[in-house]
Amino acid sequence: MPFDGLHEECGVFGVYGCEDGETAYHIYRGLFALQHRGQEACGIAVNRRGVIHCHKDVGLVGEVFDQEQLDALEGHMAIGHVRYSTTGGNSASNAQPLVLNYVKGTLALAHNGNLVNTEELRREFEENGAIFHTTTDSEVIAYCVARERVHSTSVEEAIKKTAAKIRGAYGLVIASPRKLVGVRDPLGLKPLCIGKRDNTYIIASESCAITSLGAEIVRDVEPGEIVTINKDG
Repeated sequence: MPFDGLHEECGVFGVYGCEDGETAYHIYRGLFALQHRGQEACGIAVNRRGVIHCHKDVGLVGEVFDQEQLDALEGHMAIGHVRYSTTGGNSASNAQPLVLNYVKGTLALAHNGNLVNTEELRREFEENGAIFHTTTDSEVIAYCVARERVHSTSVEEAIKKTAAKIRGAYGLVIASPRKLVGVRDPLGLKPLCIGKRDNTYIIASESCAITSLGAEIVRDVEPGEIVTINKDG
């Protein structure tokens, strides 16, 4: 099979603690630095007082976002994604972040990686009434987290229950109404690291996205680790 180039298979980026008017621009710059990880689609989801607003589409970061769109995405926390499709086709419906509205509020998720038990989980969830709107394994993860959150005391507990069900390589950034969460697969097959600039925390697929904001690299997320960032740090 001929070598057709290096495919990094998506990039994820999240920030917490920005001034409202800076958040989307921080994500934009971070995604620009991660553009080599995926050139098919991109998106940004911003938490504005507990409500998540999202803009995403097929295309490069500079094509999908202009100043007017970035100015409209205000909030103190946000996540972003650049996509190279590995599961599901290249379409606007498969662009990320994915945003779910459910009984516990709103959840946004961006995913880098591949699950090996996607079809098994999708079939199980569909038989129990789930309706999926994309063809990605990322939506299976998001649905599982939301479903488990209904029966859990925290989003971290819901993520831990989800991690016990999914199998594969993944780096996740998840925005709940009050928390930014980073998750790395137990084998550490997908990269994820933490950065900090003043009072702003960053979670990213690569350190280059952190340094592009003039932030310091704190450390890698450990394999199998769930990292939570909230108002207390």
